[in-house]
Amino acid sequence: MNQDLSIVSLLLHASWVVQAVVALLIGISIASWAAIFRKIVALKRAQQLNDDFDRGFWSGTSLNDLFAGAAQNAKTSGSMERIFASGMREYQKLRERHISDAGTLLDGARRAMRASYQREMDAIESNLSFLATVGSVSPYVGLFGTVWGIMHAFTGLAAMESVTLATVAPGIAEALVATAIALFAAIPAVVAYNRFAHDIDRIANRLETFIEEFSNILQRNLGAQSPSGH
Repeated sequence: MNQDLSIVSLLLHASWVVQAVVALLIGISIASWAAIFRKIVALKRAQQLNDDFDRGFWSGTSLNDLFAGAAQNAKTSGSMERIFASGMREYQKLRERHISDAGTLLDGARRAMRASYQREMDAIESNLSFLATVGSVSPYVGLFGTVWGIMHAFTGLAAMESVTLATVAPGIAEALVATAIALFAAIPAVVAYNRFAHDIDRIANRLETFIEEFSNILQRNLGAQSPSGH
């Protein structure tokens, strides 16, 4: 009986619909774990790059030197550095057009940084919707497999004259396997989604704070007529 009720044995003797549901859930679980590990690496790298640039930004290096470094490291720079580069690029373009109005210069730089911020957040939030979908849909897919398996089991029992627990248990057990695998796919996805959403909110707050701080620096430089240092 123990051998007959093992998960492998139950799946091998399950109906093709339950087997298809289980195969789908296993595939979803594998894709979910792959997305989770990719996101862990991506967020860790994003935070590290932002930390590195933040230290350089507040070390006293001139804005022009930081901008030159950002241009050279465009392919490997972090989100904070790219936002800084967008603001400085627009700021310098406006000054090259001999625009001296401080409000126009600051508004242009701020709009450029806001646009870059939205692009960065879209990239950082990628795959979050997939994890949310896995967490919300997987239990229902597993429930469908369970309901179908129970229906199939009771249909087979209808032809039996004597029904005992031993005859009912295998069919019910194989149906419940689908729900168990669905939960195995859904729970990590939900936990990872909540954790990543928290980390991304922290990154977003940090980037917004940087935009405000950099805008203040530009404003002070305009007041002092020294746009190349801070």
